Amino acid sequence: MTGWRLLVTRPAEECGAVAASLAEAGVHSASLPLLAIEPLPETPEQRATILELDRYCAVIVVSKPAARLGVELLDKYWPQPPLGPAWFSVGAATGAILESYRLDVSWPQRGDDSEALLGLPRLDEALARPDPKVLILRGEGGRELLAETLRARGVQVDILELYRRELLDYPAGALCAAVRSERLNGLVVSSGQGLLSLRELAADTWPELLELPLFVPSPRVAEMARQLGAKRIVDCRGAGVAALLAALRDTAVAAS
Repeated sequence: MTGWRLLVTRPAEECGAVAASLAEAGVHSASLPLLAIEPLPETPEQRATILELDRYCAVIVVSKPAARLGVELLDKYWPQPPLGPAWFSVGAATGAILESYRLDVSWPQRGDDSEALLGLPRLDEALARPDPKVLILRGEGGRELLAETLRARGVQVDILELYRRELLDYPAGALCAAVRSERLNGLVVSSGQGLLSLRELAADTWPELLELPLFVPSPRVAEMARQLGAKRIVDCRGAGVAALLAALRDTAVAAS
């Protein structure tokens, strides 16, 4: 994998850890955070939802920021973790944050995305009760597939949005300048919003970037990339570093 030179676009608080993990695997990377995580102000409705967690049969946490902010609320309002709901995360890194709060959490062992989570037998077990209710912790405009699929199964779904992602401001041309100066041969996005932000920042240099392999976290984001004209899309089936490294091992390095 030593031939890969990647642009990492995760939020700033995650880029350093990702870059370190890639370096350990012999992968060069340059960080250009596209999004900043901004916690949403606590509202009375948010507080009421957290205080009534034990009425849900399952709580699904879709991202590390949602896990961190959710744990902060739990620590504020629940001296002991609530016994009612089963806990689920979309990936192992998110699950580890929840485990640190002594929650018994499950996540897919292969494919940390919504599709894999919806196939978990333990989720089916949690929903196998009369009038099942599920709470999803996420950011603004997060994974609609989860809520839509569960509602189609007859599940009542409530959503608690804990943060928003803000596009960081860069000078015109900064994106392509980074790609050229670092001689990068691959782009990595970790969400659909990250992909759209990449497209917005690229502006009229987007056709040049389309020549590079684009590593995406899920089939949904892969389809978004296709619609935006990406020519070489690699679906990592997960947003974590482990999923990215597995995809790099299976993908030939682009010719320079």
